[in-house]
Amino acid sequence: MNAPEGPGPSHKAPPVADPLDRTRFPIDEWRLVETRFSGADLGTTESLFTVGNGYLGLRGNYSESRDAHLDGTFINGFHETWPISHAEEAYGFARIGQTIVNVPDPKVIRLYVDDEPLQVSVADLIEYERALDFRTGVLTRELVWRTPGGKRVRVRSTRMVPLEQRHLAVLTFEVTLLDERASLAISSQLINRQDIEPEAPTDDGDTGAGSDPRKAESFKGRVLVPRLHDADPNTGRVKLGYRTAQSGMTLGVVADHTLETVAHTSMSVHSEDDMAKVIYRVAAEPGVTVKLTKVVSFHTADSVPPRELIDRCERTLDRTHEEGIAHQYSAQEAWLADFWQRADVEVPGQPAIQQAVRWNLFSILQASARAEGRGIAAKGVSGSGYGGHYFWDTEIYVMPFLTYTIPWAARNALRFRHALLDSARSRARELSQKGALFPWRTINGHEASAYYAAGTAQYHIDADVAYALSQYVGATGDQEFLAHAAVDIFVETARLWADLGFWRDESRRTFHIHGVTGPDEYTTVVNDNLYTNVLARFNLRRAARAVWELERDDPEAHAALVRRTGLAPEEPQEWADCAQGMFIPFDEFLGIHPQDGHFLEREMWDLENTPLEKRPLLLSYHPLVIYRFQVLKQADVVLALFLQGEEFTPEQKKADFDYYDPITTGDSTLSAVMQSIVAAEVGYHELALRYFVSALYVDLDDRHNNTADGVHVASTGGVWSALVSGFGGFRDIGTAAGDQQWQIDPRLPDDWSSLVYRVTLHGTRVRVTVRPEELELFVEDGTDPVTFSVRSELVTVGAGSPVTLSLKHQGPRLEGEPPYPAGIQRADGTVISAIVPTGD
Repeated sequence: MNAPEGPGPSHKAPPVADPLDRTRFPIDEWRLVETRFSGADLGTTESLFTVGNGYLGLRGNYSESRDAHLDGTFINGFHETWPISHAEEAYGFARIGQTIVNVPDPKVIRLYVDDEPLQVSVADLIEYERALDFRTGVLTRELVWRTPGGKRVRVRSTRMVPLEQRHLAVLTFEVTLLDERASLAISSQLINRQDIEPEAPTDDGDTGAGSDPRKAESFKGRVLVPRLHDADPNTGRVKLGYRTAQSGMTLGVVADHTLETVAHTSMSVHSEDDMAKVIYRVAAEPGVTVKLTKVVSFHTADSVPPRELIDRCERTLDRTHEEGIAHQYSAQEAWLADFWQRADVEVPGQPAIQQAVRWNLFSILQASARAEGRGIAAKGVSGSGYGGHYFWDTEIYVMPFLTYTIPWAARNALRFRHALLDSARSRARELSQKGALFPWRTINGHEASAYYAAGTAQYHIDADVAYALSQYVGATGDQEFLAHAAVDIFVETARLWADLGFWRDESRRTFHIHGVTGPDEYTTVVNDNLYTNVLARFNLRRAARAVWELERDDPEAHAALVRRTGLAPEEPQEWADCAQGMFIPFDEFLGIHPQDGHFLEREMWDLENTPLEKRPLLLSYHPLVIYRFQVLKQADVVLALFLQGEEFTPEQKKADFDYYDPITTGDSTLSAVMQSIVAAEVGYHELALRYFVSALYVDLDDRHNNTADGVHVASTGGVWSALVSGFGGFRDIGTAAGDQQWQIDPRLPDDWSSLVYRVTLHGTRVRVTVRPEELELFVEDGTDPVTFSVRSELVTVGAGSPVTLSLKHQGPRLEGEPPYPAGIQRADGTVISAIVPTGD
């Protein structure tokens, strides 16, 4: 490939514009609304209209289950295992694949009017609206259908997965004849699609000819082995129980049915291995509504017999009926009202952006709120993408939102990581290292990535977990959690870095880390990756400080830590020395931080002349082709500039951003949010807004052509960070003395009148309002005062004492976009690629 003249603008975030068809998706700041059916993007809308609670997720499929991209119902962590086959084996390769299972579908409610089935894609629809309400958590669809016989029928259905009751789903289906009487049949079903409608087989593993590593692996053979089925002809209660064929996990699902009508009805029930159904036949009269309420409970376990899980489901349903269905809806509204008080981000005067912001925040909630005992999957419970795996995305992109808005959910996520510590210790030993190495992708704690270069080699996940833990403890003051459990994470991750790295005797003794991959997966197995070294340095320092503080403040807890981990007295000092000597690559000639020790020796990829149909690059080029060039899948150095901003000067941040932004493809949905944050900080305000809008609509506009596989949960979390940390200027900084400092330095977009966000710090919720020329701090909840550094001025806000500060400027403001790098220098000083500048 010839050296390019420079990357063109085609890879940039698009100009700021509302990308949605507002005749079909009208603006509503509190709902996602669809007013016209389309079969062209079923997969996308199924993901967008998902309802879930972090444990259970129901994709936005139509109740009739006749028009679908993927009829999906997913339970967080419920997975099947399979042996990973390597064409050429090697010691330490991942052995056990894990893939989320599409569990029995409870959404199916089919309608027949005079024996004619309702099928939305071919129906004569007089009216149609579907809406997901962010305040009630209810998905509603209402339509008027003219049957082939000319009768008009109003059909209204609702779907809710309660946040208070994590094992429950509540569905309603109402039918009203508008013209004349008719015979109705309503068939409500539980269907195990996983085995009766298998997907087409694809290559196993993370890579392979023609495969997309972002999609889930397909199974070969039966996954859910039937253990029981039952249907009660008197009550309409139906039951299915299963055990997975390989992982041994178990599942029980029970559905209750209540039909409300004054018309004459009859009911029949049926059950078999992969289906249970209740059929109602109704002699319906015009103007008389027939309403079916379907209440479903799921319970899963690692090995509990399905019969016991069925018993749990029945107890859940019995309790639900005692409380009443109305209670489920009111409890959901109350739960969400509290959530929005804690987490809402307001963008007054920007209704389209406001709607998209709230959809993104609601999506994080649906992926995480009731994930207790499990991680937060890359697609949440909205789809099967990435196999239902947990990645480092959780700690860096999702955890900040949870930590500063619903900290108990952040604690649950960290408790899950802590529960994986023994597996991480085993993985480290397998790779001949001390300490613990968390898996890059997993469900059950074992590494599931078959492609080690872009998987296991991403050792930075250890530092990412430590970073999230430190951020949580700093924001909440939860020393009890740290002292009695989570400090072990600091110890074991620091041990890994101290063992993985090595000292080089030079004029200045430095500590190096070789053979790792950073966040950018287009550059793998490198030496001294900037992001890895910077975050490992943080990890080492934080671990040493945590141990020393524990020894000083709680000798008993420190002694327990020593017993649990075998911690030697000299280890914390070793970690501090490694951090002090950490090698941080810097190129004096270009004035930037190289992404790794040899990054600048590579040729520049010709992005300008790379056809759009070849993007993302990973689907069109062999990895070895990509690895030879300076081209980024996602922010790497730029991500380090954000997470460890205090370690870089403003001049270094701008120089680094100027260099890396033009060669970042944005092929990863993780990239745009971080580019937006740093662009705003260094002064590229227009570019920051364009990147933000690109991230905001990653799923709503299906910008990566894979929203059908599920919502990009990390990107939705990144949207919060782009708002709060980018435009809102909020940062959590660890001072040299080890104290926590919260800084605010806003960068409000030019056409925004204000930005309002909330952060909860040590139990006090502070509302931050940013306007073009002033900043307002107001305590909404809590009694303890909070101190911020606002552009280097310390400001304390307390209950009943709001603070308003003048903002004389909005930070540096640069016109245009980053200039392209002037050239790439070899080690001998010669330039191998001239890049044409496009800015000033």
